[in-house]
Amino acid sequence: MISNQILQNTVEGMKAITRVDLCVMDIDGKILASTCTKTEEVITAARSFDESEEDGISIQGFQFFKIYDECQLEYILVAFGEGEEVTTVGRMAAFQIQSLLVAYKERFDKDNFFKNLLLDNLLLVDIYNRAKKLHIDTEVKRVIFIVEMPVEKEIHTLEQVRIILSGKKKDFITAVDEKNIIVVREVEANEGYCDMEKYAQNLQTLLESQGVDGCHIAYGTIVSDIKEVSKSYKEAHLALDVGKIFFEEKDIIAYNTLGIGRLIYQLPVPLCKMFIREIFEGKSPDDFDEETLTTINKFFENSLNVSETSRQLYIHRNTLVYRLDKIQKSTGLDLRVFEDAITFKIALMVVKYMKYMETLEY
Repeated sequence: MISNQILQNTVEGMKAITRVDLCVMDIDGKILASTCTKTEEVITAARSFDESEEDGISIQGFQFFKIYDECQLEYILVAFGEGEEVTTVGRMAAFQIQSLLVAYKERFDKDNFFKNLLLDNLLLVDIYNRAKKLHIDTEVKRVIFIVEMPVEKEIHTLEQVRIILSGKKKDFITAVDEKNIIVVREVEANEGYCDMEKYAQNLQTLLESQGVDGCHIAYGTIVSDIKEVSKSYKEAHLALDVGKIFFEEKDIIAYNTLGIGRLIYQLPVPLCKMFIREIFEGKSPDDFDEETLTTINKFFENSLNVSETSRQLYIHRNTLVYRLDKIQKSTGLDLRVFEDAITFKIALMVVKYMKYMETLEY
């Protein structure tokens, strides 16, 4: 239940304070964490201790202590040396690991609860009953953040994120698959979406400082009741997918900023193909050369302003007008007319969506 890395950190911390070497073994005699390399003698002595009914005993210059998890033997702690001082250190270390077991068991119960909550695996009555037992407030505002790793995360990565966010004790960090880490963040009364954006930026900076580069972060809307947490999770997941299609330049994306991309993403592909075929008569709006596409995108960026677009493209106004006329002859759409511009913009997004869906099929 407790990771070997946590056990290692614990015994190293105890040694730094007491200068007593410590070792943690499982019930099969396997070394899980140790501050000393002399482990063969420990394993030999442990066999005698395992047969003993004593919870603490001194054998061959080692102090042994049994650590239980609800009456079940979980670990064997070894303190190197003899004497009352070493015995005291061993008991303190055993108590520390025992406390960690209790804490991790409670977190496991919460982890299981939040996973089922996110995945809509709980009945409404179960949500409130289990939340009460786990001392989780049901009526505070929360929002879901999804951190997508560039590669499949390792167990220590999840622990790393938990350590990074340890200052926010009411937030909960979990995972439901191999690549994404989920943060269930409790929102203060005076916080809004600007604060959520800053939080995501700070999270990304912290991850990068720990060597986790190339991650994407998405978050849903703020919900006011625990039963709506799964809604925020679904929104964050949708934002992550839509962001890859229409906002590939962004590492952080919010559900409430998806705009029309959110609608297009939910359209069936056959309907999209029909739309493109009807508007462009069998052609595709992305069949233009790179120069024309750059002109179109820059024209949209500048809100259909001919003067500003020509200035940013370093071309004469008449050259831009010529290019726009050429596009009109080819497609029948005049990008200087708002309605035609909207149609063309949507068409570009629809084509991008269809291409993305094609990559998923292969």
